[in-house]
Amino acid sequence: MGSGGGEVVKEFIYGIGFGKWGTFLVMMVILFFLGMFLDWIGIIMITFPLFLPIAQDLGFDKVWFVVTIAVMLQDSFLTPPLGYALFYLRGVAPPEVSTSDIYWGAFPFWRLMELGLIACVIWPQSILWLANTLVK
Repeated sequence: MGSGGGEVVKEFIYGIGFGKWGTFLVMMVILFFLGMFLDWIGIIMITFPLFLPIAQDLGFDKVWFVVTIAVMLQDSFLTPPLGYALFYLRGVAPPEVSTSDIYWGAFPFWRLMELGLIACVIWPQSILWLANTLVK
């Protein structure tokens, strides 16, 4: 049955009172910060059971919402302190390339990921077109 923790989180997020898009933003910020410290599997195991019902209640398409989560997680993996993608780059970079160089080199790509997320939010049909075409 569970101890009702999911309901507590759900009611907390609804209780913030930011409306549909404010709640979406809160969920994305939570994902961003989790992505700075946890791996993607842990984040999915923690947040999907909590966030997917909330997104569905708010009227968001599930496919669109999961894609925006994926983009946000990729964005968070490029940010310090524990940007997983940055550590992978550190492992394959030559010794003369410093960790600081990798962080600063990833900065423009981090900003591009944010623009990609904004594009996904503004034009949801860019995500849903293929899924809708295949389902028909």
